[in-house]
Amino acid sequence: MLIEECRKRIVAEGVERNVRLVVADARDLREVTETGFDAALLMGPLYHLIEEADRKVALKEAFNRLRTGGVIFSSFLSRFGILGDLLRNVPGWIEYQAEVRSLLASGKRPDDYPRGGFRGYSAKASEIAPLHEAIGFETMTVVGVEPAISADDESYNNLQGKQRQLWLDLLKEIGTENSTIGASRHLLYIGRKK
Repeated sequence: MLIEECRKRIVAEGVERNVRLVVADARDLREVTETGFDAALLMGPLYHLIEEADRKVALKEAFNRLRTGGVIFSSFLSRFGILGDLLRNVPGWIEYQAEVRSLLASGKRPDDYPRGGFRGYSAKASEIAPLHEAIGFETMTVVGVEPAISADDESYNNLQGKQRQLWLDLLKEIGTENSTIGASRHLLYIGRKK
């Protein structure tokens, strides 16, 4: 289990007195009684929570633990950005038109779809800031994590040295361009607690 690997790493790094591991549902963080955190990372829960109400509860849980001015980083699967992955890795998916149409319309599989496999929510870029702002966050940015390389990060991963840095600089530069945000597989929201 990954939590055990994390414990081993904490001991190996000698930081066990600075770290407390809590396994919890993002919608129920009552075990995290501390508040006043400088930052919160929601790097997965929001695209595994199918219902908007659940996403709002998770955001409220993080909001309640941040200090005023604290920063939230939350990630999403992009509704349209994942199409390149599906085309490359699961080309037969297109034959399941009920699932295709449901993804395009609602960001998820049809409600009556058989359970099993990956079940998640894919967001439209335009809904991310309003979702956070409804909780009380001030939007700093929404960025496409893989702008222009959505279906081919392996080519970037193979780069080294100056070329890798120059490509990274360019991708960061265009990552907030509206025309590329939704085409990225993953979207990142960065906001601040007012």
